Amino acid sequence: MILSRRRFLVRAGALAASSLFFIRHKPVAEDLEIFRRVMKEAGAREWRRMPIGEVVEEVAASFQGAPYIAQSLEVPGEEHLVVNLRAYDCTTFVESMLALSRCVKRGNSSFQDFRQELQRIRYRNGVIDGYPSRLHYFVDWVADNAAKGIVKDVTEELGGMPSPRKIDYMTSHATEYRQLADKEVLQEIRAREDTINARSRFVLPAGDLPLADRRILAGDIIGVVTDEPGSDVSHIGLAIRRSRELQFLHAPLSAGKVEISQRPLVDYLRANTRRKGVIVARPLEP
Repeated sequence: MILSRRRFLVRAGALAASSLFFIRHKPVAEDLEIFRRVMKEAGAREWRRMPIGEVVEEVAASFQGAPYIAQSLEVPGEEHLVVNLRAYDCTTFVESMLALSRCVKRGNSSFQDFRQELQRIRYRNGVIDGYPSRLHYFVDWVADNAAKGIVKDVTEELGGMPSPRKIDYMTSHATEYRQLADKEVLQEIRAREDTINARSRFVLPAGDLPLADRRILAGDIIGVVTDEPGSDVSHIGLAIRRSRELQFLHAPLSAGKVEISQRPLVDYLRANTRRKGVIVARPLEP
């Protein structure tokens, strides 16, 4: 996902290189064990009977405290499916929780089922075909997953306003992406940006969020809109209800772990003037 904090994350990733190498290269058996733990808990608590949004909330809440890892999809070599249930950035946290929840709802208990769900969510049409096939921009991620019947963009119906923002951060900052040194890949990404900019897009302004608060459901996917030129969102996470308040369950760099925001989502947005609003995608029943 395109983040306004990318330069900072690059520096943070370099400083933590040794620890990230260790986290990324632990045996896959640990991922399998985590997957089995979630499926066992889901069976014991009959999560499959719940609406998909509530399943997302329950699954994601069980990962509180999991460590943060910067740029976890930016690994060496050709584009391939990165699976890591041990540590997360904001994007991989949301994708992994959604994939796990869909497995719960489908009654799919194999790790291969989870891998297939994750690939379908992360890549355009669910197909890995090089770096451009990954859904880098959140607005593109939402549109593609809506077309696949995985989520519904509910931003407009919540009171969202048309967004005229031009999306071109990746091609405008090509030197920040090693893959864009390949001119053919750069042109493919530019073509994706052109497609995004040709679509109608909506943003719910931060000031209007209190009016929509009660219509945002547990498990909704929240993209925090940024004022960074060329970008769509700076962060993503999940809506969660605690004591009837709408809060934010996410994997923030600042905390270094998965956490529930200490303040309601409305106040989370107000705390930073660069957070201009939200895009809301609602998980659909498999």
